[in-house]
Amino acid sequence: MLPLTYADKNELIVIKKVGGKAETKKHLEDMGFVTGAVISVISDVNGSLIVNVKNTKVALDKELASKIMI
Repeated sequence: MLPLTYADKNELIVIKKVGGKAETKKHLEDMGFVTGAVISVISDVNGSLIVNVKNTKVALDKELASKIMI
């Protein structure tokens, strides 16, 4: 498993685990980042990502992105 920050752009990725404190996990899950979800990285700027999840573009900073394991 690797953090989402290591994902290649425009590749379909399956989330294997969402980590962090309970409130961080809930925040990510509320945005659609749940185990088994298929996502793709659209853009990567210094570790901050724009991710397509459930046909919605979501911006994640490096810290949040590192909590999502692929």
